[in-house]
Order: sequence, then structure tokens, then C-alpha cells
Amino acid sequence: MKKRTLQTRVMTLMLALLMAHHGSLMAVTPGPQLPDPGSPSGITKQQQIQLGQQAVAEVYKQMPVLPDSSPVTQYVQQLGRKLVPVIPQEYSWPYQFHVIPQKEINAFALPGGPIFINIGTITAADNEAELAGVMAHEMSHVYMQHSAKQASKQSVAQAILGVLGGVLPGNTAGNLARLGIQIGAGAMFMKYSRADEAQADAVGAIIMYKAGYNPKAMAEFFQKLEQQGGGNGPQFLSDHPNPGNRVASVEKEIQDWPPKSYLSTSQAFVRAKQEATRVKAYTAQQIADGAKQGVWARQNAQGGAVPANVPASSGGNAGAPSGPMNVSYEQVRPSNNFKQLQQNAFSIAYPDNWQASGDQNSGAVTIAPQAGVTQGAIAYGVIVAGGQDPNASSLDQATQDLIQNMQQQNPGLRVSGNMQSIQVNGLQGRSVILRGNSPVQRNGQPLPERDWVITLPYQSGGGLLYLVFIAPENDFDRLRPTYEKMLNSLQVR
Repeated sequence: MKKRTLQTRVMTLMLALLMAHHGSLMAVTPGPQLPDPGSPSGITKQQQIQLGQQAVAEVYKQMPVLPDSSPVTQYVQQLGRKLVPVIPQEYSWPYQFHVIPQKEINAFALPGGPIFINIGTITAADNEAELAGVMAHEMSHVYMQHSAKQASKQSVAQAILGVLGGVLPGNTAGNLARLGIQIGAGAMFMKYSRADEAQADAVGAIIMYKAGYNPKAMAEFFQKLEQQGGGNGPQFLSDHPNPGNRVASVEKEIQDWPPKSYLSTSQAFVRAKQEATRVKAYTAQQIADGAKQGVWARQNAQGGAVPANVPASSGGNAGAPSGPMNVSYEQVRPSNNFKQLQQNAFSIAYPDNWQASGDQNSGAVTIAPQAGVTQGAIAYGVIVAGGQDPNASSLDQATQDLIQNMQQQNPGLRVSGNMQSIQVNGLQGRSVILRGNSPVQRNGQPLPERDWVITLPYQSGGGLLYLVFIAPENDFDRLRPTYEKMLNSLQVR
């Protein structure tokens, strides 16, 4: 009996030692932890969220988006709710997930959390894990703040001033372009580097692992696209450059992670994929053509696809029409009676039958007749905005930089004549005439447009206040007395 007791004690002790040793091994190889994403200079988290919402407004004007009531969208949002909780609260973002009925395989993430998945991506995925991989990868771009980090502090400051103020026709798209985001040809293009892609793969692998999906599924899906060559693959890969052998990199990343049982797919995925094949989908070219005619802005609004928190317009009136305009001078004729607008940065008088809209806090405003504004542009009216150009050594340089930015946003703009000096209520400013195409069309062709740009020094450190007076060329001289009266009333604070 004593011998058995001794043997039992010895075996118990050995088992305890083995368990302790096993526990120490487990301590050596803990599960992966998400990295500290750091903070980009010159832009706060809230500002990134605001920029993202402005970008979302552009998406709903440029592309068709399925409403949240769509079964496909509901499934994607359900899958997103499995992925988001694994991110620590202090590093998380207000992620939102939407679906674009586009045939090509693609997905993109915007600053602050909005993520869009093409219907072609859902139908191309073989299982839920592959789709989760695409979503985790896009979530990682937001988590690591890649768009904000790649922009210089100067560019970000200009973007914040412009986007939050709703200034310049098409200005949201131009400001987003400085953050590496461009809209065109039926797609949202993100200028990510290969280093960004590798990091998004690594962080996405951790998100997948923590959510219960095999991280290799993400890399294998991307590899499958590369092997396709032509067809649907290139659009996704054009803005997600291959950082190298993705499968090998992910395998190396996860080799020391504790093994676990992974989720592969679900009946919900199978049903959503079947539903996705029944959704009317468009090619990138069809989407680009529809955007030019304002088709998607109307369709998304009428179909209830636009979320309530999305800005109605990036400039001008929320209820303004989309697409080409057919408006006459009589519809925009300014009143002789003026009223005063008080802003933090300036005050200005304007015709009382025109409307002022914008952001009081940022000091940016659009003043225009209701008939002279479309959601994408201003045909008649005035824009007043502020910006920073710390690298400019003079007002001339700051003005040239502004004009260059405007031309980047609208390549059709060209400078007419030389920069001139101008006095505005004791301030020495600069005057530049730009010419381009108006949103107003006659016989299917845009009318020539004249833009009169006035720049004035504002505060210190390269501060600039600028005004853009806009009208079709054939109506500009009739509006010039009104514009000059407005300019003469301007008081910079």
C-alpha cells in the first residue's frame, strides 16, 4: 500500500512538473497582439473621421451602393461585427461596411473607418474566410492610418481646411487626392505603398486569427487574383501592390502562433454569395459613365442607400441637382439689396436672393444662387476659404501654390494673363484669372467659364484667405459689378 502511495505521489509530481513545463512553453508563445498604430502628425482622429465622411459623400455621388436593407449588405455587416471586436477599444474606429454592385473585384477603406466591398469580391471568394481576409486587410489600412501617414503635415492641414469648409468645386476629391485617395473610372483608388500592403497583411492576419479565421486564407485569395492575370484581378491589384510572396510572408508570420481550430465558411456566406449573383452589377466603365450623368447620386438617394450621417454635398446646396446644368442668367440674377455674412475669419456682404452655406468654424463658405449650384460644382457664385502654406515665402508663392492645387483638382483650368496686385480694404492682395469649362451646357457642350481668384494674407505662418468668383464667360461681365461690391465689402479679421 505504501509502495502504491509512493508511486502515485511520484506520478502526480511528474504530471505536475510536465504541466508546469507545458505552461511555461505556452507563456513563451503567446497569441499575437495588434501593434501600436502610432499617430500621424498634423491630423487628429476626429479629423480623419470627418474626412472619411466627406469621402463617403463622394462615393455615393460617384458609384451605386446597395442599401443597408440588402441581404448582401446585411451579411457583410454581420461579418464585420465578428472582426471589429478583436481590436482594442483605444485603437478602434467607427468601422462601417457597405457593398458596391460592381463586377470587378475590389475593396477600399476610407480614413476613419468606412469600408466598401465590390459585389465581384463576394462572388469571387470561395469561402467566408477569404472574404473575411479582404475585410480584415482593409480594416488594417484604417487601423494603421496609412492614408493620413503618407500625407505631409502641410497637405493634411490644407485638406482639413478645405474639406471641412466645403470649398472649391470638386474640392473634396482634390483634398482626398492629397491623402492618396482618388475617384475615377468607376473606382476609388488608394495610393498604398508595398510597405503599407505588407503591414496591412500582417495586421489583417492578426485580426483574422483573433476572430477565428485562418490568416492564410487572406493571402491565398490575393494570390488567386494574381494568378488570374487579365480579367478581374488587375483593378484590385492596381491599388493594392503586391509586397512580395504573400502566402510565404503570412506563413512565416503565423508559424509561432498557438494552434487553434479555424472557421472556414458558413451557411450565411453561401446564401449571401447566391444572393450576390442575383444583384444587378455594373462594370467600372458603366459606373464611370453613370457618374457623369448624376445617375448614382439620384439612384442612391431614391433607393434609400445614403446613410443619414453622410453629408448631402461636399459644397453648395444639399438639394442641388446633379450632372450637367442648363441655367440662364435670369435664373441667377443677383438682387441689388445686400445682406451681411459674419464669419470667424471674415465678414462679407452678398445679394439677399443668394444663399450662403459652409462651415462657420473653419471660416469657409460658398455664396451662390440656388439655381447656380450642382452637387459637383458651382456655375455661378463665390467661394471664400482659408488655407495654410507654411512653405511659401511670399504671397506670390502662396498664390501660385493655390492655383497649382486648383489645377490638380481640375486639369481643365488654365491661367489667363499674369498675376496682378490688388488692394482690398487696405490689404495688399493678388488677382489671377483662370479659364476652364462651366457645368452649364448648351447643345450638349460645356460653356467656357471664367474664375477670378483673389488671395489675401491671413494671420501669420503662410496663412491665406482666398476668394473665387465664378460664372460662365458670357455672363461674367454682367456679374462683375456684384462681385466687385462683394469684394469691397470684405473685412478680414
